[in-house]
Amino acid sequence: MTGWRLGYLLCNAEINSQLTKVHQFIIMSAPTAAQYAAIEALGSGLEDTEEMKKEYERRRNLLCARLNRMGLRTNVPRGTFYAFPDITSTGLTSDQFCVRLLEEQKVAVVPGTAFGEHGEGFVRISYATSYENLKEACDRIEAFVASLKQPEEVLIEEEIVIE
Repeated sequence: MTGWRLGYLLCNAEINSQLTKVHQFIIMSAPTAAQYAAIEALGSGLEDTEEMKKEYERRRNLLCARLNRMGLRTNVPRGTFYAFPDITSTGLTSDQFCVRLLEEQKVAVVPGTAFGEHGEGFVRISYATSYENLKEACDRIEAFVASLKQPEEVLIEEEIVIE
């Protein structure tokens, strides 16, 4: 039910009244279809949930390992299906990185600045796609990052002829 924005709240009794104030406004107007789907998922979807959890871990591990090998430092997420790699090593801003990656490699990622000013230097990458699509995206991101690395200029001393 990725993206359906439906859930429930479990919390310590001491903070329940305060969290309920926030929670009640987050869950307002949940579509009826999503509510029935949630009932079904909670009642009979545990096995599917465990399988999907393993698959998301597999995707996460692929993405994080590949990004780190490319030099895009990435922490391993523990509660989401997004990675948030540090792209400062590329010399591009978050917006520049996203636009160029899309134009040059046809891979869409979200600039970290979409999540506030402290997101500059990062991008958000979703791994809520197939493993095969994720491998292809990693190949394209790797090609893009490699294309940004300029070979160091070699200074050639010119021979000066004095007459």
